Amino acid sequence: MRRRAFITLIGGAAASWASWPAALNAQPVGVRRVGALMDTDADDPEGLERYAAFRRGLQELGWTDGRTVRIDVRWGGGDAARTRAYAAELVSLKPDVIYAFANAQLAPLSQETRTIPLVFVGASDPVGAGYVASFAHPGGNITGFTLFEASMAGKWLAQLKEIAPAIARVALLVNPDTAIMRGTFYTREFAAAADTLKVEPVTAAVRDAAEIETAITALGQRPDGGFIVAPDTFANVHRELIIALAARHRVPAIYGQRQFPVTGGLFSYGPDLSDTSYRAAAYVDRILRGEKAAELPVQAPTKFELVINMKTAKAMGLDVPPTLLARADEVIE
Repeated sequence: MRRRAFITLIGGAAASWASWPAALNAQPVGVRRVGALMDTDADDPEGLERYAAFRRGLQELGWTDGRTVRIDVRWGGGDAARTRAYAAELVSLKPDVIYAFANAQLAPLSQETRTIPLVFVGASDPVGAGYVASFAHPGGNITGFTLFEASMAGKWLAQLKEIAPAIARVALLVNPDTAIMRGTFYTREFAAAADTLKVEPVTAAVRDAAEIETAITALGQRPDGGFIVAPDTFANVHRELIIALAARHRVPAIYGQRQFPVTGGLFSYGPDLSDTSYRAAAYVDRILRGEKAAELPVQAPTKFELVINMKTAKAMGLDVPPTLLARADEVIE
């Protein structure tokens, strides 16, 4: 009898296979439990895509949801109170490991448990935030994958200047209550790049929709304004408002995540979040098979993508340089 057919035949007894022979240890043993705390609502296409990539990674490693593993997923939707409640709920379920999408999800989880392994995707400064001792040796119950480095601020500004050469004043929109290092993570690199490119740098602290509108409206009062949106859960929740205001006031903007140009924003440059979510499944797999989060080094993203919305560029009267188009991974017509 083929081994796959044998497993199917007696699959109902899988939960009792705690003493399965060590020679077959490469296969999942019993039904394990994994928690997942996401940053979007459950009907958000980008969030669903990232979660699907994570599940696909697990399945390719032998973990099938509902058969060899149970995944308890919660969707925080960018709501801080809801996210904290879900963090406490997931910890109370006592899973073997919890997948936390980004800093806004990792922070409350790290406050709820010091023992359950946490695998994050997106905490940009895990050492500075106190999540891990070092990238090479995390040392506790937390490890994962960073998404953004401080140097990204210079790349965003350079690309914004490339698509809109006339800009002379650029604001970095950031929520100090939710962003890493209270919004100062990109400050030094942003200022250095602005000096090189002869652009006036402005840090715009935005904590709610009203402050977002005030900041972008002010930029639109001059013909040479532009802005960068520091990527975090807060920005994602308000992306439709940000994009609408940028279009209304004809202010060029660059974003760190592709869901912005997909939704109508001008363009984005940043890591492929689905790819990193897929890679995170490998760490969850290794922890389920007995490795310690403390011994799994924090990794950086390996795949970046430049996405340009040509429809938005034309509406703003911008001529996208051929050199920029040639570098684009995706062009939305």
